[in-house]
Amino acid sequence: MGLVKEVIKEIGNKSREFYEFVLPPIDMYLSSDNLKVIIDIPGFAKKDIKLTLCGDILSIQACKEIDKKESKSLISKQRPNIIDKKIRLPIDIRQGEEKISSAKYEDGVLTLVIPVTKKGKDISIE
Repeated sequence: MGLVKEVIKEIGNKSREFYEFVLPPIDMYLSSDNLKVIIDIPGFAKKDIKLTLCGDILSIQACKEIDKKESKSLISKQRPNIIDKKIRLPIDIRQGEEKISSAKYEDGVLTLVIPVTKKGKDISIE
């Protein structure tokens, strides 16, 4: 029976490691005015999430603390404690000109709205 528990624990660890590497799931919606980024990171408190926008690279870092008492009786653990993800955004943002219109975290979903700066000039025709 001890071997089965060890196998289950190892599967849980690999599943969590996969989640930390590949996920969180991210959706992006581009309109003429802004880029809306939706990130699923359930299980974290708002205070545990840190966002950084440097040029067109969005960094997401989240870390939650584990209760030591509960971790002793843990059989399977698949949820991540740490998320460290960098994403290249599909819009051009010059370093030093980064702006985020809004950032909202509700029900495990983080929603960012980043304004899109218009490139080029409008040409008036005489």
